[in-house]
Amino acid sequence: MASVKSPLTEAAMKAAGDALQGALIDLIDLALVAKQAHWNLTGRNFKVVHEHLDEVVALARSGQDDVAERAVAIGANPDGRARTVADRTSIPQLEAGHLADDKVVAAITDILAQIIARFRERIEATDEPDQVTQDLLVGITAELEKQHWMFQAQT
Repeated sequence: MASVKSPLTEAAMKAAGDALQGALIDLIDLALVAKQAHWNLTGRNFKVVHEHLDEVVALARSGQDDVAERAVAIGANPDGRARTVADRTSIPQLEAGHLADDKVVAAITDILAQIIARFRERIEATDEPDQVTQDLLVGITAELEKQHWMFQAQT
């Protein structure tokens, strides 16, 4: 069975791999939560919020692929299985059923803030061991912060 030889030391690969795995979990679940809200949204601002949620989903999906591929490139194995995500997510889940647009905006704003805080911790954690991984996380964080600002402006 072939494996990828890491360009990093074992310790650096572990630190970067852990940061990437946490980011992967956040991004997979963000895409799922945002899509759930997208499907069940109701309210006066339906169209704007409905379309905005798809922007968040696209960002999360793109980011999760970049994060997983970076993990493999440094010799770590990304785990995006449903059970892993369900067991390890820190994202609060939305209620089932119809969701009022104002409650979705507030929930997504809070969820993005929580994810951004964790991404910023990962940025700090990868400063010394792997600045390439750090750069990837910085780029994704900038996009998450843009979405956070746009949702927060709707509250």
